[in-house]
Amino acid sequence: MGLPTGGEWVRRSSATSVDLVFTAAALVPSPPIVVPELNGADASPSEPLRTAALDAVATLGARWTVVGVGETECELSASAVGTFRGFGADVRVALSDGADGQVDARLPLAALIAGWLRERAGQHAVATARIVAADTSPVYCAELGRQLRREMDADSAAHGLLVVADGATTLTAKAPGAFDPRAEPAQRELDDAIAAGDCATLAELDPVVCAELGIGGRAAFQVLAGAFDVAPRRVESRYRDAPFGVGYHVAVWRP
Repeated sequence: MGLPTGGEWVRRSSATSVDLVFTAAALVPSPPIVVPELNGADASPSEPLRTAALDAVATLGARWTVVGVGETECELSASAVGTFRGFGADVRVALSDGADGQVDARLPLAALIAGWLRERAGQHAVATARIVAADTSPVYCAELGRQLRREMDADSAAHGLLVVADGATTLTAKAPGAFDPRAEPAQRELDDAIAAGDCATLAELDPVVCAELGIGGRAAFQVLAGAFDVAPRRVESRYRDAPFGVGYHVAVWRP
């Protein structure tokens, strides 16, 4: 299956210099509690995660390519506008300053998280998003990652990759996916791979096992692996925890 083209995807102009300007890849999870207004009366328990995510996206530069997982594949231009109303508060976000699109109440959660982080990072970045379906094949994810890397390398502006992806949802009895004894070693292997910049392990994640363990970010992790033809030069692991029985990891990969 070839990569889709067209739609709302924003193509990048070629750089006039031979220098590559892919700045970094930032990995963040997608819990709505990153947004203070969605925490109830006290947002302090989620502050470490929120701070780590904001610090991570500060490395990305003027343009962001966002990769996340949703029900179906779609592409979102910088004009996209959404709201967290479906999660409890009408907090509106956009993928660029002055975005004039209509508010889309069904904007994928990964795009909402990216929009919120973009606005709070204070960089006035312009973001576009590629949402892949949860059941996307590893081969397609790798091919997409390579395509996105070529586009970022060819940009004339500092351009980063934001991967919005969660780990296992089955780490405790009270976790959203209940408890699965396989989840802890699988989450540890996933976290270790992220912390080590281990593209091979991410590329080999089993779609069936990940679906059983609720590792909803599997496809996005494999797009990330495809975007790095060699291991990242440096990895900064900034948050690694499993509140509420869900594996969250914030990291920065530098090419």
